[in-house]
Amino acid sequence: MTIPFEKTRKKWFKDPVFRKEYALLEPEFCLARQLIGARSHAGLSQQELASRMGTSQSAVARLESGHKPSIKSLERYAEAVGMKLEIRLAPR
Repeated sequence: MTIPFEKTRKKWFKDPVFRKEYALLEPEFCLARQLIGARSHAGLSQQELASRMGTSQSAVARLESGHKPSIKSLERYAEAVGMKLEIRLAPR
């Protein structure tokens, strides 16, 4: 028997240590949402974007997972979706 994910999720979020660690991942989640949104807005699949970037679909998937990619990779991604990369500091 499998446990529904939502039940497991609710259990995890009762743990203050989990909530703290999850909150620390917000910058990565935010980046992932922005990348996926830009690709979607450009009407591209991961494979099509990979072709434009000269890389593999799995490399695009890794970028979209939010795991702190290099600035060069982000610049190539932005160019491939018809955008430019802007990096800024924001107040906490």
